[in-house]
Order: sequence, then C-alpha cells, then structure tokens
Amino acid sequence: MPLKFAAAVVAVWGAVLAVAVSAPALAATQKFVAMAGGEKVGHLTAEVTGRHVAVDYAVVNNGRGPKAREQIDLDAAGMPVTWTIEGESLFGSPVNEHFAWKAGKAEWASQADRGDVPAAKPVLYIGNDVSPWMLGVYVKALLKAPGQTLPVLPSGQLRLKEVRKLTVGEGKAAVPVTVYELSGIDLNPDYVLLDAKGDLFQAGGVIREGYESQLPMLQRVSREIAQSRAEDARRQLAHRFEGPVRIRNVRVFDPVAMKLSGPSQVIVFGDRIAGVLPEDGQPTPKDETTIDGQGGTLLPGLHDMHSHTSLGSNLFNLAAGVTATRDQGNDNAQLLGIVDGLNAGRLAGPRIVRNGFLEGRSPYSARNGFIADSLDDALKDVRWYADHGYWQVKIYNSFNPDWVAPVAAEAKRLGMGVTGHVPAFSSPDRVIRDGYDDIAHINQLMLGWILDPKEDTRTPLRLTGMARAKDLDLSSARVRTTVELMKANKVALDTTAMTLERLMLSRSGEVQAGDRPYLDHVPIGYQRYRRRSFVTIRTPADDAAYQQSFIKILETMKLLDDEGIQLLPGTDDATGFSQLRELELYVAAGIPAAKVLRLATLDCERYFKRDHELGTIERGKLADFILVDGDPTQDIGAIRNTRMTMVGGVAYYPAEIYGFLAIRPFSPPPPVTAAVVPARPAADR
Repeated sequence: MPLKFAAAVVAVWGAVLAVAVSAPALAATQKFVAMAGGEKVGHLTAEVTGRHVAVDYAVVNNGRGPKAREQIDLDAAGMPVTWTIEGESLFGSPVNEHFAWKAGKAEWASQADRGDVPAAKPVLYIGNDVSPWMLGVYVKALLKAPGQTLPVLPSGQLRLKEVRKLTVGEGKAAVPVTVYELSGIDLNPDYVLLDAKGDLFQAGGVIREGYESQLPMLQRVSREIAQSRAEDARRQLAHRFEGPVRIRNVRVFDPVAMKLSGPSQVIVFGDRIAGVLPEDGQPTPKDETTIDGQGGTLLPGLHDMHSHTSLGSNLFNLAAGVTATRDQGNDNAQLLGIVDGLNAGRLAGPRIVRNGFLEGRSPYSARNGFIADSLDDALKDVRWYADHGYWQVKIYNSFNPDWVAPVAAEAKRLGMGVTGHVPAFSSPDRVIRDGYDDIAHINQLMLGWILDPKEDTRTPLRLTGMARAKDLDLSSARVRTTVELMKANKVALDTTAMTLERLMLSRSGEVQAGDRPYLDHVPIGYQRYRRRSFVTIRTPADDAAYQQSFIKILETMKLLDDEGIQLLPGTDDATGFSQLRELELYVAAGIPAAKVLRLATLDCERYFKRDHELGTIERGKLADFILVDGDPTQDIGAIRNTRMTMVGGVAYYPAEIYGFLAIRPFSPPPPVTAAVVPARPAADR
C-alpha cells in the first residue's frame, strides 16, 4: 500500500488537521474524529492552555497508522517557538522530533535532517512527522503574511489561497467555514477548513467531533474543488492539433523485436497513427504540424499496473510518460467520476482499467471499495462491479479465504478476472488454485515462502516480515511448487518492487537512489518525507537483514522472468517518478532494458487483450506514445527525460505539467512548427 504519511491515512483532501489557536485566555479541549470510508479510524485531541498546546493523535486504518504526541508553545502571533513530537510513524518506526526558536536562532532535528539558522524572529517550521493539527497553524500564519506567502524552514515557501465559503450543519449547529488551498508542503495542495473564528474545522478524513454526518457533503465539495483544478489543468496543458501531425527525427522502439528503428517519422491524424516511415529529409507539407524529436526515442506509452487513481496522480503519470494504468482499488464513485471526465475530454490523464476493491470485515479492514460481511455480500459486490464495467475484482487482506473460490468463480462467470493480496491465513498456492489471474505485490507472493501460515498479514508484518527473505532458498521445494503453479495456471505477478525498496531501504536522513534524480525539484515537505525511515532499525543486524532481503526480491524477479511468468510493472504510488524507478529495478534485477520496456508497454496491453489497438507504434493504432531523450534500450534511466506524452493524439509536455504542479521541470518540450492552414472562403464558413 502507499507509504505516504498523510495520504495513506486519509484520501479525500490529501491531509488531516485540527484547530489552531493563537493565544486563548482559557483552557480549551478541541476534539476531532478521523474518518475513512465512512467509519471512524482514529482521533485527534488538542488541549489548549494559554499559548501551550498538547496534541494526542492516533489512527489505525488498514492495520497501520501514525501516532503522535506533540507539545507546542506559541508566541503572541501564533507562531511555534518550541515544538516536540514523539510517537510512531505510519509503520511503527519511532519518532522523536523537535524544533526551537530562541535568542535569534532556530534549530530543529527530525528523522529527515537537523540544522539551525540565524533568525531574528520566529520562522515557520514544516514538521516531518507532525499531527494534522499543525496545518491549522500554518494557515493562520499565512493569513497574516503579505501576499499570503511565507518562507519556511528547512527551506521553500508556503502559499495560501481562499477557495470557497460554505455553511456546515443546520440551525444552531450551523458553522460558516472558509476553504483554503495550502500549497508548498507536498506534491499536491492541502485543503483546510477554518470556521468564522479562524479555528480549523475539517480537512481530509478528520472532522470536528459531532459533525461526522457532514463529511459526505464536505467530500462532495472537495471533489468539486479538485475537479475544477483538474479541468483547468486540462485546458492549460492539452495540445490538440488541426490536421496531421508529423513527428520527425526520431527512432521508434519496436517492443516485439525489442530494438530501435533507424531515423524515422511518425504521422498522427486525430487519435490514430496514420503512418510510420523512414526519415527522408523532405519538407513537411505546410498543412501539417511538425514536432522535431531531435534524435530522441519514440516508444509506446508506459503502464502502471498497480495504481490508485486520483486527479493529482493523473497529471504526475502523464508527466512520467505513463499512458495507461490499472486502478487496483478506489472510492468507487470517485473513480467512476474520473473515468467519465477522461472520456468526456474534461480531464487529462492516462487510460484507466478499473479493478473493484473487495475486503472482508475485521479490525484491520481497509476502507476502500466494498467491505463484505458475508459471502452473499461479497457475491453481490462482484455483480455490482460487473454491472459497472470493471475489469477485475481485487481481493484484500481481511477477506475470508474460504470465500475466494466462489467469488472468483462468480467474477469469471461474469467475464471479469481476479487479482489481489493473499488474504491472511491463506497462501499463494491456495489463491492460485482458487482462481487468481495475478497476485498483487511481490511481498504477497514471497511471504508464503517465509512466514508461518498462522502469522497475521493483516498487520504491517506483511511488509516488515520481508526482512526474513534474506535466508530464502529460491531453489527450495516450497518456491518451486508455487512457481510451477503460476506457470501451469498462467498467473502473473504485479511486482511493485519500488514500494518494497522504499520501505525496506528507507533510512533516516538518507535519500534513496530512486529518489535522487528528482528530489531537489519538488516541495520541501515531500523532500523531507523521502528522507525518513519507515522501518525500525535497532541494530546493524536489522539493517543488514533488510538490505540482503531486498536483494532477494530482485533475485526473485529475475527467477520469475526466466521461468516465463509475466511480470506487471506497478507502483502502488501516485507520483509518476515511482514507475520510472520500478523499471530501473527490473534492470537492476538483471532483466535487459529492452525487455523491460516491452514488459511495460506491449506486454501490459496483451494482458488487457487490447494489443490490437495499443502497445506498439503502428499505422492504425491509437496514438499513445512518448518521446524521450536518449536511448532507453541501452540506458533505462533515459525514460526520466520524457519530453512529450501523447494519449489518443493529444500531446502533453511534461515541462508544462511540472510547471503547473510547482515542480522544477526536467526536460524541455520538443520544437513544434504549427501547420499553415489556408483560410476557407467566406461561403464555406
């Protein structure tokens, strides 16, 4: 599952928060409820006494969640001058963070970094492991700042924009609130609701206690705001062309031969490829638009076979050259709305194959899709997904293992496939026999070889238990039995290796290899987030176990590929950068770069049974491809230099997308020469 601190806890606004108070004269207790999927999953309580605030925050969702105890002292203007944070991060690693301003100096220490700077007056510090309460402090500080912009520590700046006013509740319980957009912390804005007194009311899955019933209305409003921003992005970033488009001076990747062509030109008309020809150097017809590839590589669009779609992830995927995703579980109404927007041309994003999330009821349930309380409920949910055009159902951790076979049979009767986690107390061998078409996550496969069947994988053990993989013998009977079952039943593996790398190799204060190429381009909050640890390292032996076990993951990928088992590159992440790292890890596992590109393009479309329309650059196929600098068949890292992404003949330039997202771009757009279209006679107009 996604490792991002706030987004993994609450999925509606992208962050959680509670009330921020400047300096009340009397003590006050402010209570909030954390919600996910319409159910309570945690609490946040702030005890405010004068200028001192004590925060208690805890969430348990999907078998995990952050816990924070904060002590904050504010100055008369509401700026933190001392601030300590203790607790646990999302997966239980210890947190001990502090910030202090005094005597003209600000200093801090966190999992990500430590430092100090001269400061004549308090400076706003962006915490690394903060509770949601502090977002309210940030907003109140920005409301007093010139231009509602503030420099922050360790670096960067925050920006605030008022978005909307509304009233929550009715009668005496009615509360007028203002919705603010807070930018500069993370890859996507946070949306914060303050009441008329300036106290925070709601954001994300946390809402003021007593107003839980209002959350659906606020979620509706949040979707409207996010939808409006996404539609603005589509209007600004999508490039449509009148008449043919001739892309010149490129080499075309053929995923069948796994080779590049000689210098070529590709012609697009409407949403289709009209021709693929050798480059002849002849002038482009005046009524055609020319895009100069400048010697780059044109290859079919990449695929993320394990995504959780959001309006924000759509843009990040396009910027990374991802033109198709498989959504592995979502809020059903939200996902259907996004697909409608894409189909209608209101939104920019990749093509989406929808999988329906199906969970069982337990204290560890993930609040997504449907949670079934009985087999009959699960079968009804399968039929709902079939009626709404879903491609597969995805089974999750708390699902009753005895229900898998009848659910898989019903899904296949209705024309759908089956994927998912291996439910707790089941095994990869059993779910394969029960009807899985692919297994989600390489750890879900390998845990069947390294854990005792009685151990509970509904907990973070399904991730931290991977430290035991270092001792796994890949030639053992247990491994060989599963591999042969996968081959006999043509079962694929959705790898998400980069998610395991981020978890197992995360170390406080260090930047992982997969994040180095882009990290200094993004906002400070995300930079610091990627410098933190998600596992608890108590001894050098713990560190070595995770390091050696991740090598075993790569060896397993190579083994499966050698055995002819289809690998489906995916991320379980929403940044786009992560899919590029996933492909780099395939190469690190020993799979040749050209084959990796085939796995990420044509082979995914073959899996979807859409390869007659997509997956190669040929006349008559849909115009879904990307232009990159360099030769990714020789250096897989070249895929990080995407200059253009085209989906159905509509071009997007990553440099423009990143500019819209307030991220420093990586590669410039290609030169474009517009067509000269003769004016039509007045009689024809």
